[in-house]
Amino acid sequence: MNNPIRKLVDNSKKQLKKLNNIADQVESYADQMSKMSDEALQAKTGEFKETINKATDGIKNKEKQNKALAKVLDEILPEAFAVAREGAKRVLGLYPFRVQIMGSAVLHDGNLAEMRTGEGKTLTATMAVYLNALPGRGVHVVTVNDYLSARDAEQMGQLYNWLGLSVGVNVGDAPAEEKRAAYDADITYSTNFNIGFDYLRDNMVRRAEERVMQRGLNFALIDEADSILIDTARTPLIISGPGSGISQMYARADRFVKTLQRDEDYKVDEEAKATMLTNEGIHKGEVFFNLDNLYDANDTALTHHIDQALRANFNYINDKDYVVQDGEVKLIDQSTGRISEGTRLSDGLHQAIEAKEGVEIQEENKSMAQITYQNLFRMYKKLSGMTGTAKTEEEELREIYNMEVITIPTNRPIQRVDYPDLLYPSVRAKYNAVVKLIVELHEKGQPILIGTGSVEASELLSKILMAQNVPHNVLNAKNNAKEAEIIANAGQRGAVTVATNMAGRGTDIKLGPGVEELGGLAVIATERHESRRIDNQLRGRAGRQGDRGFSQFFLSLEDDLMVRFGADRVRLLMQRLNLDEEDTVIKNRMITRSVESAQKRVEGNNYDTRKNVLQYDDVVREQRELVYHERDIVIDETKSLEWVLMPMVERTINRVVDAQTKSKDDKTWELAQIVAFVGNALGHEDAFTVEQLKGLSRDDIKAKLLRLAKDNYKEKQAQLYDPAQMLEFEKVVILRAVDQHWTDHIDSLDRLRQGVGLRGYGQLNPLIEYQNEAYANFNKMIADVEYDATRTFMKAEIRQNLRA
Repeated sequence: MNNPIRKLVDNSKKQLKKLNNIADQVESYADQMSKMSDEALQAKTGEFKETINKATDGIKNKEKQNKALAKVLDEILPEAFAVAREGAKRVLGLYPFRVQIMGSAVLHDGNLAEMRTGEGKTLTATMAVYLNALPGRGVHVVTVNDYLSARDAEQMGQLYNWLGLSVGVNVGDAPAEEKRAAYDADITYSTNFNIGFDYLRDNMVRRAEERVMQRGLNFALIDEADSILIDTARTPLIISGPGSGISQMYARADRFVKTLQRDEDYKVDEEAKATMLTNEGIHKGEVFFNLDNLYDANDTALTHHIDQALRANFNYINDKDYVVQDGEVKLIDQSTGRISEGTRLSDGLHQAIEAKEGVEIQEENKSMAQITYQNLFRMYKKLSGMTGTAKTEEEELREIYNMEVITIPTNRPIQRVDYPDLLYPSVRAKYNAVVKLIVELHEKGQPILIGTGSVEASELLSKILMAQNVPHNVLNAKNNAKEAEIIANAGQRGAVTVATNMAGRGTDIKLGPGVEELGGLAVIATERHESRRIDNQLRGRAGRQGDRGFSQFFLSLEDDLMVRFGADRVRLLMQRLNLDEEDTVIKNRMITRSVESAQKRVEGNNYDTRKNVLQYDDVVREQRELVYHERDIVIDETKSLEWVLMPMVERTINRVVDAQTKSKDDKTWELAQIVAFVGNALGHEDAFTVEQLKGLSRDDIKAKLLRLAKDNYKEKQAQLYDPAQMLEFEKVVILRAVDQHWTDHIDSLDRLRQGVGLRGYGQLNPLIEYQNEAYANFNKMIADVEYDATRTFMKAEIRQNLRA
């Protein structure tokens, strides 16, 4: 009988054996590299490039060329890694350990390296980045924020520049020419957010030279890969344009829901993050809005606004889900604790929160272009990543991105102690216990990092610590400017740092003098996050590179996760054991297992959400790639677009004639409609009369109209005697028609997706319904594009000496 556990263990052993063999080969070059002069070592980059060119030159078939490139990179890997390793020692004063060589080999293979905190992931990446930058096709190193992009580019860029490679940093609000220069470099540091929006904007330009990503998507190496590929993947990237103005309904719906009483007028579903009116609430709504039936078909817009106002007021919490800064509602990224700049909730929910908070309600926008992170990163020829926590999401990473998660051993044994969770009956009792432990540890000088679940919780704890005269720093979404400085000092003797999830990522807390003897860094968490990975990241701040340290999680039955999953069961258990006093604590592995079981449920729900987002975007993906490909053909054409435009004209003629001549009896044909079409879209309104078309067959009418269109085209060509002018005119006509109808199509699909779920109540599959309508709408869009391009081109008047 097959044993899946044994199979998994054997597979891990095989992977580690292979990685150890690669590490042996790399280390075998160590002496040879150390004896080389700087000049000789730097010259190796040119030698590697020559080897790569020889292996791929003359191969015209792209697939075969890619295979040849992959083969030659594998062959030169040991020596190239050894060069980058020796270069790092000379330039950075850092010499990658054996486990870092193994991690870099995983990255080169297009997989995900799981490496513990403090194992030097940034240095690990350098060898794989150097090797994959040699062919000159571009390597994108993707980080979670602009600060980390700039920091890593500056630090590691010294090594790459020394080895003869160029480095660029792509910052969000940089001018186009700076972005272009960053993407043209051998190695580009950027955030996922910037790459996604640059890709979408590149497919909205009208001229080839306006694109910033000239080389396409080759190899991406993602730092904190689980955060980018999983946590942010629930929200698609959307470029919006001006919508239909601001509805007065937001303020009215908000005023109404603020009059309601919990449980009597509405019920809150914590698990689904939704709120529903009770019968009493519905009756109050009918009185408030002076309606006979709140759910009348004519009032669907009003009920939608009420639903969003309910969610805004009772499911979205200030200082937890968002903050109000500078008169704006800004969302907090739940996985990092940072503000998600430029991100807004869709479907009117953001406006409902703005109404709730009494700030200016911003206009609803219209979707013009969108893509999910899953589909964006699956477009890269090779994708790899590294993180400290990904094993819990292994299945999703394999299924969606075709990446294996490979755990790399630590350089030194882990000494951190992770204590079982402590559970208290109430939040008050929990905080009392937390503060008691903080005071004890602080008195002996041990540095403490306290993780909280929200901005609100971090500020509450800060007030309690002030009352206890415990000096401390607070790090949250409202106070992230000094993040690097606060974290740099968090491991010093006597340091107390209160933080949200921000402190769990992209930061390295180094211990100050004498701290090791005190027991290292103490990590205290005031609640469990809904994802086990976030908890593991917080734990991982302690015990880096074999340092001592410990982690302790404090929970209460009133915590969000416990309220949503399983608090009732635990409360019953406590009552049975007569453990219902305020300061009672349960210290049991069973609690930890119960909480982890709840977390698995939430993770499963979140996976379903991400999969759902991806399934809907997959419908649009084929359409998007087709439209973007056709746009590129038009933009990149250098001679004439007659071969694109005239078939569009012909298909438009065929559609119109077919639609007006459906009957077998030609006496019932709508010839007047065809004549009107000629006047509206093909030429002069007197070009044909109904009498001239009578007696002609369907094909003869089509041929007659097409001949007119061709004559009109030749006439325009003669008027615009400069071929470059004619080409520019054709481009403008086609792109304007494509862009207008494509953005309308995207927006209509966005609205369709928001409403199609209701069809499930009619025993219909919402996804199938969406696929069918999206396909029909796309075909209609193509017809509209071709009609508009035909009409604009054929009816345009050519005037000379006008500026473009």
